[in-house]
Amino acid sequence: MQTDLPEPSADAHAASEALTRLIAAEIAVGGGWLSFARYMELALYAPGLGYYSGGSRKFGSEGDFLTAPELTPLFGQALARQVAQVLAGSKPRVLEAGAGSGRLAADLLPALDALGCSPERYQILELSGELRARQQATLAEHAPRFSGCVEWLDQLPERFSGCLLANELLDAMPTHAVRWADEGLAPDVLEQGVGWADGRLVASERPATGALLTAARALGVIAPYRGEISLAARAWVTELARRLEKGALLLIDYGLPRNELYHPLRDGGTLRCHYRHRVHQDPLWLPGLSDITSHVDFTAVAEAGFDAGLDVLGYTSQASFLINCGIGELLEPGVGAGGTAAAGELRARGAVNVLISPNEMGELFKVIALGRGVPGPLLGFARGDRVHTL
Repeated sequence: MQTDLPEPSADAHAASEALTRLIAAEIAVGGGWLSFARYMELALYAPGLGYYSGGSRKFGSEGDFLTAPELTPLFGQALARQVAQVLAGSKPRVLEAGAGSGRLAADLLPALDALGCSPERYQILELSGELRARQQATLAEHAPRFSGCVEWLDQLPERFSGCLLANELLDAMPTHAVRWADEGLAPDVLEQGVGWADGRLVASERPATGALLTAARALGVIAPYRGEISLAARAWVTELARRLEKGALLLIDYGLPRNELYHPLRDGGTLRCHYRHRVHQDPLWLPGLSDITSHVDFTAVAEAGFDAGLDVLGYTSQASFLINCGIGELLEPGVGAGGTAAAGELRARGAVNVLISPNEMGELFKVIALGRGVPGPLLGFARGDRVHTL
């Protein structure tokens, strides 16, 4: 464990200790073992104690990481052009799943209005009470005249038509951690988990079974190898497909196609933890204080949508998507936010460079669109579409 992480406050330590006791109790009920997927679920979402359900600040310069909407409003303004196309071909409704600080909604609503495509309803699916309150405050400050069309949901609507957005959501869904063994073991796939020994959480493992074993063997990974398989992300996309009547899902996250994600050179997996703008690789360190993520298998996302009856409408890098949506035009003075003053223009250009540079977010992040009944081609995938790589 790296030792240069900032020291948490006494209150943060106390909250983590309470969460650790909760996890330890569940380990005991489970006979001394807890799957990593369940551990990650508790570490991130345990009511009142998990990373996303506790009271600490997650997003922005004062939090643990920056997301694209926090960098510049130009992200939302460019995205609005693609959302507007989807709304024109379906219904004027937007559903954002996991809205973070609320910054994307605050930028997207006025941008859609400027395009003449203001949605009749903007729904936010958010399970964290703390984040919901922050989203409400962000919208009240930055987009107050649109408050009448925004509503918060506790669960997905049974039926939906329009555009569903999820920015950096799939990477934070609980994932199974797997080790493909080369030790003469049967079965040859071991599921990673968490146990309790000497008064602390420890890594543990057991033979994989059921759907996880089937999924792991289908990947054709050559042992020895470590990686992650997100059954939750696949199930979520399948459920969305069942509920989508007409429209599209726009999913933005960091990840890779399957043949690149499970490459021999990436044999240590992609689990990462984020704490105060530092990255570490010990998910058992003070549960509840770090974000835990893993790269998205976009091939699995595409397969889940396609198998559930959706069309794969496009897949490309964030850089190509934003350029196709005209983020360069938005940098022109008087067009995008911050373009009139020299200092604001320089900040905007710097932020856009982070969004589209291949050495920053431009290549690491991908965008995939899955839909039903939406006429194409979609604007964001007009050039540089990589569906063939899936």
